[in-house]
Amino acid sequence: MGEKPARARLHPTVLKKRPRIGITLGDPAGIGPEVVEKALASGRLPSGFDYEVIGDARTRRRADAADWVVEGARRCLRGELAALVTGPITKSILHEAGYPFVGQTELLAKLSRTRRFAMMLASESLRVALVTTHAPLRDVPRLITGRKIVEVVELTRAFCLRLGIRRPRIAVAGLNPHAGEGGLLGKEEQRIIAPAVRRARAIGPCSADTVFYRALHGEFDAVVAMYHDQGLAPFKLLAFDNGVNITLGLPFVRTSPDHGTAPDIAGRGIARPDGMIAAITMAARLSRG
Repeated sequence: MGEKPARARLHPTVLKKRPRIGITLGDPAGIGPEVVEKALASGRLPSGFDYEVIGDARTRRRADAADWVVEGARRCLRGELAALVTGPITKSILHEAGYPFVGQTELLAKLSRTRRFAMMLASESLRVALVTTHAPLRDVPRLITGRKIVEVVELTRAFCLRLGIRRPRIAVAGLNPHAGEGGLLGKEEQRIIAPAVRRARAIGPCSADTVFYRALHGEFDAVVAMYHDQGLAPFKLLAFDNGVNITLGLPFVRTSPDHGTAPDIAGRGIARPDGMIAAITMAARLSRG
């Protein structure tokens, strides 16, 4: 009898699934659906990822936008998504949907049971983290604590290290004009901010009217601001169209374009997708580690 032909040895090929980034549409009455569509069609998104839209632009219930955020967060926590990029929604939509939070940052922290978190705004030229977020200005002094300042500095340092900055230089802004002017214009710097800066091994307190200029010109890698408009006013002046909102401290990557719903131009086809493209690009960069 002739020899039997040798059987081919089959080496099963394990096909790895590409990481998937979820993108919520945001307020269906705003520019979210438009900028998501334009971003996906732009040809400018990182390769090596699949992108999935979460939401239905045809819905008549604006509050659905909040439920899409919750769905995306839960899928991240289950490991189904490598990152979550959220379209812009208004605070009123969260409340209408039954989520009593002042923003998506706080909602995501609650869903993931995260206690140490912070809002970071990042662009190619400037990075700003906030000690307090969406709070009335009259409440800011009592919300600023040494513990919170140290937490935000530590989260900011970890973010910078993740970007490949080996020795992050983090400046902390003062609360009062000229960082209190030695106590003449306020005591918060002496009582709260300066001791926290020392514990966190940061730089400051720095006068808020110059610290962003210094950071822009390379003296610092990031700035920790005391309240929302202190940090966002200079940031948006420099990066209104391509700034990215990042929630630090979550167990998954979450980014968002740093612009609002812009209902005044919704449906006119003129909204620019740069912010959404930047947010998706940052999510991809961070999810790669």
